[in-house]
Amino acid sequence: MKKLNALFFILAVSSLNAQVISGTIISKNENQPIPYVKVGIEKKTNGTISDEKGNFSIDLSKLDPQQIVKIEVPGYDLYKETVQDFKKHDQQKIFLKEKIKSIKEIAIKPKKLVDKNWGVNTKTKNVLYSVNPAMGKQDFLGETALEFNAKKRSKIKNINLNIARYTSTEPVLMRYSIYSEKNGFPDKNILDEEITVELTEDMIKDGTYTLDVNDHNIWVQGKFFVGIQFLKEFNGSIKISAALFRTGFIREFYGDWMKMSIAAPAINIDVKMDKNGKNTKEDEDGYSDDDLQDWISDNSKYIQEADQSIYGKNESAGKYLKLKDLDLYYEVYGEGDPLILLHGNSGSIKDYYQQIPVLSKQYKVIAIDTRGQGKSKDISKKDFTYKLFADDVKALADHLKLDKVNIAGWSDGGCTGLEFALKYPDHLNKLIIMGANAFPEGIDEKLFNRFTSQMTQLNQLGVPETFNERRLLKIMLTEPNISKNDLNKIKSPVLVIVGDKDVIKPEHTEFIAKQIPTTELKIYKDTTHMVPFEKADELNADILNFLKKNN
Repeated sequence: MKKLNALFFILAVSSLNAQVISGTIISKNENQPIPYVKVGIEKKTNGTISDEKGNFSIDLSKLDPQQIVKIEVPGYDLYKETVQDFKKHDQQKIFLKEKIKSIKEIAIKPKKLVDKNWGVNTKTKNVLYSVNPAMGKQDFLGETALEFNAKKRSKIKNINLNIARYTSTEPVLMRYSIYSEKNGFPDKNILDEEITVELTEDMIKDGTYTLDVNDHNIWVQGKFFVGIQFLKEFNGSIKISAALFRTGFIREFYGDWMKMSIAAPAINIDVKMDKNGKNTKEDEDGYSDDDLQDWISDNSKYIQEADQSIYGKNESAGKYLKLKDLDLYYEVYGEGDPLILLHGNSGSIKDYYQQIPVLSKQYKVIAIDTRGQGKSKDISKKDFTYKLFADDVKALADHLKLDKVNIAGWSDGGCTGLEFALKYPDHLNKLIIMGANAFPEGIDEKLFNRFTSQMTQLNQLGVPETFNERRLLKIMLTEPNISKNDLNKIKSPVLVIVGDKDVIKPEHTEFIAKQIPTTELKIYKDTTHMVPFEKADELNADILNFLKKNN
C-alpha cells in the first residue's frame, strides 16, 4: 500500500511540473480567432505558433515564474505577461487588441520614382539555407533575415526569395516581416498587418518566388531587415539559396538575433526609390553588409547578367575531362593562341561573361570551372591547394595538346596562375593576374579575420554538406605560400592588375610586381576586387594589348 501511495505521489508531482498551458488567441475587436500567432518566452528559444483556429499549447515547465510570456502577430498590440500570471489562462481565451492604423498620405510624382533591385540574387544550389521540419521543431520555427539600407525613401514592391529545391506534399505556410534596426540587429516589426503565404511549387518561377507587396504600402528609409519564417510543419523540405561570405541574421523563436557571416539567404527586393529624398549622397546599393562595405560594391546587376548568360552552361561549347578524382568542366570558344581563364574562389566560368565574347574573337579561349566549383565534380577528400589546381590546368592543356598557353586568373585564379608559372614554366607564355596574392598575409586584416571567424563557425557546425565550403575557405586562410625567391624565378611576362579599393593590400600588389622580373602593373581607379565585373571594357583592352606585345 505504501508503494502505491508513493507512486501516486510521483505521478501527481509530475503532472504539476508539466504545466502545459493551452488556450485560444482571439481578436478583441472582432471576437474571432487569430491564426498563426507566436507564443513564446521573451529572450528564449522555446515557443509555439497557434494553429489556423488560434489554438495553442505551450510547456511552461521549469520556467522562472517572473519570466515573460510574449504573444505577437502583426496588426495587433504586443501582449506580455509573467509566466506566473499566464498560467491562469489555461483553457481560456486570450484577447489581443488590434492596432490603430495611422495612414499617412505620401504624395510623390511618379516620374520621380526609380526602379531598383537590392539584396542577394544568387541561385546557387551548393550553398543552401535548409528548412526541414523533420530535423527538429526548434530549428524549423527559426527565422532568417537580411539587412538592407535605403539611403532615400523607398517603397517595397516585391520580395523575392530564391529557392533551389522545393519538396512538399502540401502548401508551405510562410510569414514575411519587415524589421527596424537597433544596434546592428533586427528590432521591431514595422508592418501594420500580417503577410503570410501558402507556398506551392507552381508559384516558384525560374528558381524564384516573387511576393507582390505593392498594395501593403511599405515605405522604408535607413537600415531595415526583411525576415522570413515558416509557421506550420509540413511533410518535406525547402532549400533556399544562400550567398557564401555574406552576412545573414538568424534567431530561434524569441531568442536573440545572431549575425551569421557564413552566408546570407537569397532574399532580394524590388523597390521604387524616391529621387526627391532629402539625402544627396548617391549610395543606392540598398543591400547592407557593414563587414564588406569597405571592399565590395553592389554587384547584383553583374551577378544577374552572369546567371542569365549562356557561359558556364553552354552544352555546345562545354566538355568534361575525366581525371582520377575529378570531372573537370571547361568550355572552349574561338580560334588562335590558347588563353585559359581561371575564376575566383567559389566562382565559375560565367563570371567571365563580359570577357569571353571579346577575347574569343582573337584567341582560343578555354574557360575552366576549378575543381569543386561550378560544374566541376570533385570526389576527393583532400585539401585544396593552388598547386593542385595548377596540375588540373596542366592536365587539361595536355589533353587539348597545347604545348604553351596564356593564362588570365582572377583572385584565386591568379594564385593558381602564379603556381603554374613556377611549376610549369616551359608551358606558360604570358600570365595576367587580377587581385591575386602571394601569401595569405597579403589580404586585408579585417577580411582575413572574417574568414577566420567563418571557418570557426563552419567547423563548429560540422555539417557534412559544408565540407566543400570549408575547403574553399581553408585555402584562402593557408595559401598560397610563394616567397620572394619564388617570384624572382618566374620567367614569363606577367601583367599585374588590381583595383585601388581591392581586398589585396596595395603594398602587397606592389611587392609581387617588383619581384617578378618582367611585369607590368596596372591599378584601376574606383574599383574593388570585382575587376572583371566593374571594369570589363578596360580589362579586355589591357589583356589584348598585353598579349600582343613582343616582350
